[in-house]
Amino acid sequence: MDWLLERAVGSTTKGVSFGHHSFSDLDFADDVALLAELLGLLVPVLEMMATEARSLMLEVNWQKIEVQALGSREDEPSTITPQGQEVAVVEEFVYLGSLIHSTTQSFPDISRRNAITRAAMQNLDWSQIWKSRISISTKLKLYNTCILHIFLYGSECWAVTNMDVNKIDTLDQWCLHKLLEIKWYHHVQNDIRRKTEQPRLLATVQAWRLSLFDHIAQMPDKSDAKQILTASPFENWRRPPGRPRTIQMKTTQQDLEPLNLSLNKATDLA
Repeated sequence: MDWLLERAVGSTTKGVSFGHHSFSDLDFADDVALLAELLGLLVPVLEMMATEARSLMLEVNWQKIEVQALGSREDEPSTITPQGQEVAVVEEFVYLGSLIHSTTQSFPDISRRNAITRAAMQNLDWSQIWKSRISISTKLKLYNTCILHIFLYGSECWAVTNMDVNKIDTLDQWCLHKLLEIKWYHHVQNDIRRKTEQPRLLATVQAWRLSLFDHIAQMPDKSDAKQILTASPFENWRRPPGRPRTIQMKTTQQDLEPLNLSLNKATDLA
């Protein structure tokens, strides 16, 4: 796969730029994501990839290929046509278990994980697990092992806004109330932290995000992930007008503020 990508991508596009570095593709096993600054540049890349794959007796499954334009999609076509094959330009798709949205925000993936987690809690509720006489400690072990990781999958890369924080806290309260069989009409004091000794779900998300930051910061300087992490814009770069978007690195920087660490200092300490 690496040989094929080098032949197909290296000769047709320079990919996208992160600071002074350019990246043309991402691959995991047989899943490949091709990157380009403009949507039109993907057509010759896909055509070249199909041609090179044919020389290895491989075929591109055009039905499984999806194209996404990040940012504004007002002027983007609904499809592109490499080698006469129609490929849809989609607003969102699932890649390696995470929902990638054209807005580049994490809210759609957080909402999707929220729904899947609630469904898992309901399934155990229908099995009478939460209503059983099992001890609270055993229920918490089941929750932390089987339920919590459903929501946390991919959370290391989330760029969290205030709206996302409220959504995460709401899910946290709902799950623990269901685990303790506390209904809205019980009018009990909100002391679930004392009863469960469970940390806030948001704090767990922050810990996972910092763990990923620490892992990348310890990589060699020439590794792709480290170069993206430490990339800085060109001197003449100016932010587009409008409200600045919440990005993952800004969220990580906010996680480091209580520790009195900047991104550069935390990278050096790692």
